[in-house]
Amino acid sequence: MNYWLDLFTGTTWDEFQKSGASISGFSYRMRKTVQKIQPGDILVCYLTGVMRWVGALEVIGQTDDKTRIWKDAEFPSRLKVKPLVMLSPTNGVPMSELKGKVHFFQNQADSGKFKGFVRVSPATFRVKEDGDLILRLLRDAERTPVSRPVDAKKLARKPFFKAERKKGKEIISTVVSVPESEESENLEQPELTGKADARTASTRHIEIQHRLMVLGAEMGFDIWVARNDRSRNWNGQILGELPQVIDELPTQFNEATNRTIELIDVLWLKGNSIAAAFEIECTTSVYSGLLRMSDLLALQPNIDINLFLVAPDERREKVKQEILRPTFSLREKPLAEICGFIGFGKFTEKLDGIHKLGLASSLKPDFLLKTAEFFAAENGD
Repeated sequence: MNYWLDLFTGTTWDEFQKSGASISGFSYRMRKTVQKIQPGDILVCYLTGVMRWVGALEVIGQTDDKTRIWKDAEFPSRLKVKPLVMLSPTNGVPMSELKGKVHFFQNQADSGKFKGFVRVSPATFRVKEDGDLILRLLRDAERTPVSRPVDAKKLARKPFFKAERKKGKEIISTVVSVPESEESENLEQPELTGKADARTASTRHIEIQHRLMVLGAEMGFDIWVARNDRSRNWNGQILGELPQVIDELPTQFNEATNRTIELIDVLWLKGNSIAAAFEIECTTSVYSGLLRMSDLLALQPNIDINLFLVAPDERREKVKQEILRPTFSLREKPLAEICGFIGFGKFTEKLDGIHKLGLASSLKPDFLLKTAEFFAAENGD
């Protein structure tokens, strides 16, 4: 018998239960992995976003049942299952209880990404004892329930969104995912990482975010700060309470676009238009920020926005390497032609000069195009 990870959101877990909890489904691209799962294996259910273990399902076998269970996705690779334990999110087992007890969460450095284990399902537990432990904790939680509050917004998060794309003259409806920010958890509680460099990176991220917001406000723009960053503090100032910060995004975009936009670190807005968008990369792989920019352009191919990735000067080569990947370079509009790199050193030097001369209120966002470095021109080297 093997244990397998089965990922849910609060929404898909609720839909699964309401359907009778007899069929679990996965994406079509995971069909070959699903075929490896045998009767008697156990699916261990994890709620993303709220980070709770909520159930265990015994696999009965493969099924071709095509009953519509989930509103926003089909999950066509399906297994017939029998519930062993099913908990509400509030009574679920927090991931934090596994710290130091399982292979994928050995210490705080694993927090958030958990060695990549909870990124996709089904995925087999590499250490069977990890599955044994979680099943035991689930049974304990079923016998002796403990109610712990969950973030209602994270619980209600939808895993997929409808979007449209053009194919010739035809409009094709498709379904897309909008992942949460990878760095949010560690940045919100940098003291928990136990590493001085992580704390420094977190502090630098918030400082640059704060300075971009203040500059944009001085230039007359409304400001959007990433939804998961609004409560962060810089020198006693809460980011979400700074001047010109808005609570709602422009309404002209579809839901998938808004979900993507609201996770971008800083936006400068003029009315319903986005004048500039900034991703600040300190603690992640750089790739995640570029992906968010690319997702935005894929969802709104005709939108005209100044995009900038702001990162430590020493990460210039890393940014160049990532932005010239085929997935970004082979777009109709290569990302390297649209998204400029601004090093922290150059940005702070430029900003200090602007404030010394009192120029902020008379600037236009185009000045950043001269400050930023675009790597597309180097493609032919």
